Amino acid sequence: MKKRQLSFWEIWNMSFGFLGIQFGFALQNANASGILQTFGAEVHELPWFWLVAPLTGMIIQPIVGYFSDKTWCRLGRRRPYFLIGAILTSTALILMPNSPHLATFISPMLIGGGMLMIMDASINISMEPFRALVADKLPEEQHSLGFSMQTLLIGIGAVVGSWLPYMLGNWFGFSKVADEKGLIADNVTYSFYFGAFVLLASILWTIFKTDEYPPEYYSENDTDEINKSEKKKIKIPKVMIQLLLVQFFSWFALFSMWVFTTPSVAQTFYNTIDPNSLEYKEAGNWVGILFGIYNGVSAVIALSLPLIAKKVGRKKTHAIALSIGGLSLLSFSVIPNATLLIIPMIGIGIAWGSILAMPYAMLASSIPAKQMGVFMGIFNMSITIPQIVNGIFGGLILKHMLYNNPLNSILMAGVLMILGAIATLFIKLESKNN
Repeated sequence: MKKRQLSFWEIWNMSFGFLGIQFGFALQNANASGILQTFGAEVHELPWFWLVAPLTGMIIQPIVGYFSDKTWCRLGRRRPYFLIGAILTSTALILMPNSPHLATFISPMLIGGGMLMIMDASINISMEPFRALVADKLPEEQHSLGFSMQTLLIGIGAVVGSWLPYMLGNWFGFSKVADEKGLIADNVTYSFYFGAFVLLASILWTIFKTDEYPPEYYSENDTDEINKSEKKKIKIPKVMIQLLLVQFFSWFALFSMWVFTTPSVAQTFYNTIDPNSLEYKEAGNWVGILFGIYNGVSAVIALSLPLIAKKVGRKKTHAIALSIGGLSLLSFSVIPNATLLIIPMIGIGIAWGSILAMPYAMLASSIPAKQMGVFMGIFNMSITIPQIVNGIFGGLILKHMLYNNPLNSILMAGVLMILGAIATLFIKLESKNN
């Protein structure tokens, strides 16, 4: 039985939970470094705390993918994992800015790091099945549209999530500086509360608005040859192997950007390295605006990516986008003031939109339907491993090779993203996927 094509709004509903996931993820990306520095972390120690995100992703996503392939209950196949992840992530979002109030025998810095770990683990429980759901529900000709729709909703959620602390502090009168040293300001704390609500509500929307094909569908559509091969081994598609180098360069670069943009902007444009100062808080709030811009750009271009890919091919589309992102990161070295950082964020948004969609679109048609979850979980290792490598060595590289100047880590990220663009051109795809 052939999968039917879904309407725009059906694809919207099945992807809507990603808006909430990225809302929470954007709050984390824009504020976690500042929060951890407020709790006492040094700038070169930040990658060690951020390391928990890819570590939990590498462990959890393949496990969730494997079990979601084999799950079937009243909620379906993927949706039970959406719900579990949403509840856990919302709880972690509420607790993280309150880490100092939970500290009795352990320092707030370690509790904050622990909340970051729980948040990332929980996000991964929900995120992997969302990727698999697109490939589950959509015929191959709609894969690019499905993953691009996710990118659109990711962008919308990330814009609001990134901007919310700035808006609460500058437009609605919430305090931007905490009453005591070592505490988190109200504008950030209440942003995390709101993020918890949005994440849970959006995932519930997808759960109630989307159905799934029953297990019998996959049994009917698998050939005997595929079923026999499943019993013997999992065969990794060639395109997945070819994408590994591209993914390594891309996600190593992104990890550096997420970790070091706030201290880089604070030091370079606000002339401060004191995380408790008003200037540093202003820098952090402005980074939230900048991150919202690149996510907003990714949302705007998301639905145009399938059209561009149809004309020039998926791998050329991805290579062009990564090149633009790399040049934009390198331009940080010549931007004269913080306001003009808006310009490179546009280019980074183009790269981000492609990173979230094109690799999955290139991969999805090469995976057997019954193994979609486990393969998407395995492919997630191409995202987590480069971040783990960066988490282990990024701080050491910064301290001993880059003169402890976080701006240099941003420039390194630009070079790596361009290398990712070059590596993309060497991928060999079937003609229908080019």
